[in-house]
Amino acid sequence: MITKLRTPRFLFPFIMAMIMAFIMSGVMILINAGFINEFLINWFRTFSVAFWVAFPVAYFASPIVHKLVRKIQIKE
Repeated sequence: MITKLRTPRFLFPFIMAMIMAFIMSGVMILINAGFINEFLINWFRTFSVAFWVAFPVAYFASPIVHKLVRKIQIKE
């Protein structure tokens, strides 16, 4: 089971979703609320929700994106 979690099919969207959710949740908190006292608490809370939305989207979208990229590369 653990070895299946180390495959690129799982790791790529996991890491991509983590990075994107981390950056985007922080930026959105800054835009909407500014740097307030509870900034880090709100950022962590928002990140934890955003990651669980972003990961399945990235997991299921990555094969589609790879196919689209291959089609674009073939045409060039």
